[in-house]
Amino acid sequence: MVLGSFLIYALLAAGQDTQNQSQNQALDRQFQSAVAQYNAGHLADAATQLESLLPYSQKNFEVHELLGLVYAGLSEDAKAAEQLQIATRLKPDSALARTNLATALLHSGKPELAEEQFRKALDLEPRDYDANHNLGEFYIQSKKITDAIPLLEKAQQARPSYDNGYDLALAYLLTGQLDNARQLVNSLEQIKNTGELHNLMGQIEEKDGKVVVAVNEYETAAHMDPSEDNLFDWGSELLLHRTYEPAIDVFTWGVQHYPNSPRLSIGLGMALYSRGKYDDAVKALLKAADLNPSDPRCYLFLSKAYDSSPNQAEDVIQRFRRFAELQPKNADALYYYAISLWKGKRAEDPTLNLQQVQSLLERSITLDPKLAEAYLQLGNLYADQRDYAKSIPEYEAALKLNPNLSDAHYRLGQDYVHTGQKDRAQGEFDVYQRLRAQHLAEVDKERAEVQQFVYSAKIAPSAKQ
Repeated sequence: MVLGSFLIYALLAAGQDTQNQSQNQALDRQFQSAVAQYNAGHLADAATQLESLLPYSQKNFEVHELLGLVYAGLSEDAKAAEQLQIATRLKPDSALARTNLATALLHSGKPELAEEQFRKALDLEPRDYDANHNLGEFYIQSKKITDAIPLLEKAQQARPSYDNGYDLALAYLLTGQLDNARQLVNSLEQIKNTGELHNLMGQIEEKDGKVVVAVNEYETAAHMDPSEDNLFDWGSELLLHRTYEPAIDVFTWGVQHYPNSPRLSIGLGMALYSRGKYDDAVKALLKAADLNPSDPRCYLFLSKAYDSSPNQAEDVIQRFRRFAELQPKNADALYYYAISLWKGKRAEDPTLNLQQVQSLLERSITLDPKLAEAYLQLGNLYADQRDYAKSIPEYEAALKLNPNLSDAHYRLGQDYVHTGQKDRAQGEFDVYQRLRAQHLAEVDKERAEVQQFVYSAKIAPSAKQ
């Protein structure tokens, strides 16, 4: 908002004596001082001066408008909205005043009223860049992407700009208009070539199935702007498409630049695990667990890596114990703790009392009756004790939930052998051999787990503010 000079005394009754005119000139100087304080960022001082002017300027648009903006800058949203509402009543044909009020209402948690004011601003100036852009961005923030597109298009036609163009390209991407998105990003590069544009182009190409092009765009984005987001997006794209060594290099670079980023450490651990470097994977995932002990995403991969590399048993058990203590109602947390405790201690002490492991597995099943792996491991625990009357039902329960658990078929077959049910045993071994030969179920499962982590950890592109 550009504020010029105005004379408060001109708004008072005419014919004042010289003394009153002198007083009014002093009030005007006070207003100009408040403007200077506002422009200098001294908002509290500006508020004090403007508040003292209110008794003399109840119907003055500029005073209420500026005080509203000052309150907004101080994050006093309710006060800001009150003053800006007065300003719009005093000057209802000001699109800028409507926009300022809409912004204050939005910050006050009143999006419906904010939308009404954004619309009134657009009605006043239907071809104006700001009026179209502001309402369009409001719709993007409100997830009304389809409503945003025509407004952002009008704004871009009125005045081509990087920020509005980025929002529009993002909207095209989110609505599947990939050719429009690609064309607009290419044109925006002529205005300002940035890392975030190449990251956005990477997402466009990824969604269009052009994997190599997408990777190249993510790489360019990371080199231009090695932010945590850009490095993660580049590394995760490589990880998703199983180019593990380059993914390890990118995530290693990322962890060096952002040592406190849990998702980069998880990404590094996943890439190392996928490449068969299990000891290093465990180390990376232990670090991720320490950076954010309540984040459940790293524990799945820590459990997998630990299963192939039990050399750091005490450290792993300690992390899983902490996770279980932090989330005692989380079935996965109890399951991971049980398996880590059983695996680690069993290697040191074959006579270990397994009551704690059994209790943890049973509690995890109680919390999540669909956790097939918990039934499988409980069956293994009973089978190791040759209690086949208990182990067989656990294996059957696991397979009812997930028929593709090859280990459950094999262990159930073994139990059938021990109980003299050879025909049933052979049937389970046949299924096991078929699943192992296909190897598809496990590959698909691991791919889905990687995808779930990547997509949950990615920061969605956001509109320009």
